[in-house]
Amino acid sequence: MSQYALITAGYWGFTLTDGALRMLVLLHFHQLGYGPLAIAGLFVFYEAFGIVTNLVGGYLGARFGLNRTLHAGMALQIIALLALAVPEPLLTIAWVMVAQALSGIAKDLNKMSAKAGVKVLVSAGEGRKLYRWVAALTGSKNALKGAGFFVGATLLASLGFSHALLTLAAGLALTWALVLNRLTTNLGRSQARPRFTDLRARDPAINQLSRARLWLFAARDLWFVIALPLYASQQLEWAHAQVGAFMALWLIGYGAMQASAPRWVRIRSAAPWSWALALATLGLAGGFYAGATSSAWVIAGLLLFGALFAINSALHSYAITALARADGASLDIGFYYMANAGGRLLGTLLSGFLYQLAGLAACLLVSALLLALAAWDARAVWVGVDTDAPAKSS
Repeated sequence: MSQYALITAGYWGFTLTDGALRMLVLLHFHQLGYGPLAIAGLFVFYEAFGIVTNLVGGYLGARFGLNRTLHAGMALQIIALLALAVPEPLLTIAWVMVAQALSGIAKDLNKMSAKAGVKVLVSAGEGRKLYRWVAALTGSKNALKGAGFFVGATLLASLGFSHALLTLAAGLALTWALVLNRLTTNLGRSQARPRFTDLRARDPAINQLSRARLWLFAARDLWFVIALPLYASQQLEWAHAQVGAFMALWLIGYGAMQASAPRWVRIRSAAPWSWALALATLGLAGGFYAGATSSAWVIAGLLLFGALFAINSALHSYAITALARADGASLDIGFYYMANAGGRLLGTLLSGFLYQLAGLAACLLVSALLLALAAWDARAVWVGVDTDAPAKSS
């Protein structure tokens, strides 16, 4: 439990700064007059480097231990925050993209290490315990990322861009100091020296689940990351603090739903929940095309989307930790989150492009199509959360 608490504390501290940094960059460059596609471009390296990081990071975690990859992620995030706190004339597009690349590497090292660490700490055969621990870790992380959105918007309004970044760097450095050297040295280190040929998942169920994860997160970020904040700011005329507060509250509620999923979600297949999410998103898009563009419609749609997405994410996160090999779990989990990062990259780029081209309704429509693909790929992956049996492919 002490090791789980340390992993969770480090993940919490990192996630708070990650959410705050995203909101800071998005709102600050929107203030400077950047368009949706240009803002999306600032996050390209953040997502693109996550693809490589998850794959290589899984190998490094199995080779050298997850404590080292977790600490490396925190150190890189501090460097990224400090790099963006330079004077305004030095804050070029290229500089921001490089700093975002460091932050993306840091985020995925931290995420992979935390998720694989939970797999290592739970004994084989304790499926329900694994489900609870993974859901609690992931749900609380998302809630804190939502809090980070609010913190980022508030710090931008009160301290300005540079001072906000310095404050975040100091807070993360303190968290890092608290967990440094307390994690088990060999946490997650493989007994057999892993080879680079082990980077690709061997289990067909993991490959199917990874494809489903790619479509799932591409669908979410397609309308949530760029399009929604800008729509709220431009069309609904919300202030930056309102945008940050709303997205923060949404993510906090989403995280709470995700953390509570083990108490009442016992369905064996994730596919029905993906189909439900696709239909709900399609209905939300239809409402926009029919002229329902008010704040009330956006809020209601987001609440339904958030609840269904939280269940999908909880089931997917449990399934990959259950499916991952016992020795060298970070290899399979890294492969899976490589697909996650690919989905986020795809969604981010489509979000800026489609919103600029055709507005939020088009983003929602394409999101529904991607969710249908996620449901199709998840159809044969059985998560088995009602028993202690491992996940499997039918």
